[in-house]
Amino acid sequence: MSRSSKRRIKKIGLPAESLVYTGDKKEKNPINLTLINYDATHYEERLLQQVDACLLYKQKPTITWINVDGVHDLNLIEKLGEGFAIHRLVTEDLVSIVQRPKCEDYGDYLFIVLKMLTYDARQNKIIPEQISLILGQKFLLSFQEDIQGDVFHLIRDHLRTGKGKVRHRGTDYLAYCLLDALVDNYFIILEKIGDSIDTLEEVLMRQPGQDVMEQLYQLKRELLFLHKAVWPLREVISFLLRRESSLIQDSTMPYLRDVYDHVVQAIDSIEINRDILATMLDLYLFSVSYRTNEIMKVLTIIATIFMPLTFLAGVYGMNFEHMPELSWQYGYLLIWIIMITLGVFMLYFFRKKKWI
Repeated sequence: MSRSSKRRIKKIGLPAESLVYTGDKKEKNPINLTLINYDATHYEERLLQQVDACLLYKQKPTITWINVDGVHDLNLIEKLGEGFAIHRLVTEDLVSIVQRPKCEDYGDYLFIVLKMLTYDARQNKIIPEQISLILGQKFLLSFQEDIQGDVFHLIRDHLRTGKGKVRHRGTDYLAYCLLDALVDNYFIILEKIGDSIDTLEEVLMRQPGQDVMEQLYQLKRELLFLHKAVWPLREVISFLLRRESSLIQDSTMPYLRDVYDHVVQAIDSIEINRDILATMLDLYLFSVSYRTNEIMKVLTIIATIFMPLTFLAGVYGMNFEHMPELSWQYGYLLIWIIMITLGVFMLYFFRKKKWI
C-alpha cells in the first residue's frame, strides 16, 4: 500500500468538513506564522505567535501575505480559516496533505493546491510537500506542510528590497511569483535526475548488474511521482488563464502564460526522461540476455568438444574381455592423439564458421 493510501485511510468513515491531519505526527514542532504586509512604498515583516494578530491586517488597503509553516495544529488552522471566512471544505483540504494539484473558485477567493518537491541526492529520492494557496483581493495565505524551508526566498528578498514588480502589483502577481518559483524548482530536480540517468547509462554500458536494475527502477518511480505532481499543474494554470475569476487581472495573464509554457516544457522533459529510462531498461535486459547467450555458447562449445572425447573414453572404459586395443602397446598414446586431434579440429571448425 502506498504512503498516500495509508494517509487517506485516516479519513474513512468521517463526515465531510472533518479536520484530520493526514501527515506525519509533528506535535512537538511549533507552527510558524510569518506575515508580510506591503505596497509600493511600505514593507512590514513579522513573525507572529497568535492568529488574532493576523486578523488585524485583514481590512488594511495594503497587501498581506501570511505564510503558515506546518498544518498539524488543527485549532490554529481552523481559527485562521474562520477569521478569513474560508469554507470548511477548504480548511479540511489544508490539513489533508494527499491532495491532487487543483484550483477552485470560491468567489471571494481562489484555493490552489500545489506540490513543492526537493531532491535527496543521498537517497536518490524526491521529497514531496504540499503547498496550499488562498488568493483573496488583498491577502494571500500560503500553507506549507513542513517547516524546513521552501523555494520562495528570492520572492521575499524582492519584497524586502523592492526589486522587480511584485511590490507594485496585486496579490495575483504574488501568486504568480510563487507558482513560477515552484515550477522553476521542478527543472532543478529534472536536471539532477538527468545527471543520475547519464551516470547510470555509463555504468550500464560498462557493467550491467542487479544494482543497476534497482537504480533504474528507482529513477523510473521518481519520474512517475514527478509526473503526478506536474501534470495536473497544467490544468491549474489553464483555469487561471480562462479569466473566470475577477481576482486575476489582465496584466498578470502574460506571466501566467509563461508559467504554462514552463509547465509544458517540464512535462516534455519528464516524458523524454521516461523514454530514456525505458530504453535503458530494454538495453539492460538485452545485455543480460546477451551475456547469458555468450555463456551458454561457451558451455555448448565445451560440451560439443568433449562429446566425441567422452564417447571414446566411454568405449574404451568398458570392461569387455576381448578388446584388442587394450592390450596394444601404443593404444593409450593413440587414443590421446585422436582425442587431441578431434579437439583441435573442432576448435578450428568453430572458428572458421565464426561461432567463436
